[in-house]
Amino acid sequence: MMQKNFDWFHEARFGLFLHWGVYALGARGEWQQSHEELGDEDYRKYVEYFQPDLFDPAAWARLARAAGMKYMVITAKHHDGFCLWDSQFTDYKATAAPRCRRDLLRGIVDAFRAEGLKIGIYYSLPDWHHPNYVIDARHPLRRHPARCDFAPYTEYLHHQVRELLTHYGQVDLLWFDGSYPETEAVWDAPRLNALIRRLQPNILVNRLPGFSDFDSPEQAIPGEGVRDAAGNPLPWEGCQVFRGSAWGYSRDDDRCKSTGEVLEMLVRHVSRSGNLLLNVGPDGRGAFPDDSVNCLQGVARWMTRHNRAIHGCSGAPEEFPEPKDCRYTWNPATRTLYAHFFSWPDRRILLPGLGDKVKYAQMLHDASELRPLQIPHTNVHGQLSAADALQLELPVKRPDTPLPVAELFL
Repeated sequence: MMQKNFDWFHEARFGLFLHWGVYALGARGEWQQSHEELGDEDYRKYVEYFQPDLFDPAAWARLARAAGMKYMVITAKHHDGFCLWDSQFTDYKATAAPRCRRDLLRGIVDAFRAEGLKIGIYYSLPDWHHPNYVIDARHPLRRHPARCDFAPYTEYLHHQVRELLTHYGQVDLLWFDGSYPETEAVWDAPRLNALIRRLQPNILVNRLPGFSDFDSPEQAIPGEGVRDAAGNPLPWEGCQVFRGSAWGYSRDDDRCKSTGEVLEMLVRHVSRSGNLLLNVGPDGRGAFPDDSVNCLQGVARWMTRHNRAIHGCSGAPEEFPEPKDCRYTWNPATRTLYAHFFSWPDRRILLPGLGDKVKYAQMLHDASELRPLQIPHTNVHGQLSAADALQLELPVKRPDTPLPVAELFL
């Protein structure tokens, strides 16, 4: 793949993952059909009563843009097989659900595109509803005899991918999920990849076995980023849950991350040259949970004053080792280094390797100058700084922001 396709991806650094479907009515996460071994008859009630009357994708998109997100990925179809768009190849879809009757994917794509965000579509490779999908170890009917003729499902999958890539304008990212070694033959990945590249030449593809453009660790942050066997950095995006461990709406799980935790998580990704794809699971009526909204509004306030420490940034050059309890992000275009403080030091910060390399330093939130430490002549014992380090005076009081940032112009 041509490197130019990654320009927007590397500049963005922050995206919104949306796990939404009829499983939101069960309110026990997107895997409840598998975990509880629910057959179609038991699961059908969620389709029948799916009535997203509070669905407001324009509000979702405005919140995402304000929070500094530059792209979104929406679950057009999850493992349960229910489609958010008007697919011509199934009646198991939002436009046929009796209390919905509309193309939800269309509304989402149009709203986010109007806010200037790139468009990503998630498509589940497994499909527990399709009669020809393989009954594997995760299928709700795994205790029943396995089906063997999966060829009709392969064609169904390819037809639906063609729909998604021809009916919704430019799709910037196609996010597959659910490929396991025992089911890889089902996808016919070489033919599917050729179809994708023919329909959308500039698209980025994720998690298609043998044809993925970037890596995507899930609910984990690689300490040193993602590299190939030779040690060269690879493009990557960490996908992370907002609350608990479920991706879909889970009513009884109140373990929501705070604004500060989300910001530290974002910086941990960017400081290792990765993106953060942060998930929100809207509820059965189509609304974001209040705690997710409150947290993202806090992220938006922080981004208003700190976005240039995120967008267009990557990990710092190895010649600049990170100070204790800090992470660096680096903008190579402006040669600016950003020190993100995970804890607040006592009046000073020691910056190894930066002794004579910083032209000017300031706190980013208010552009207040940070001066080199003036070492007094009395009441100081022992070495304060290594010869190649820079020591800056910091405000005595921690700035009133969830994650303080110093801006260092090299």
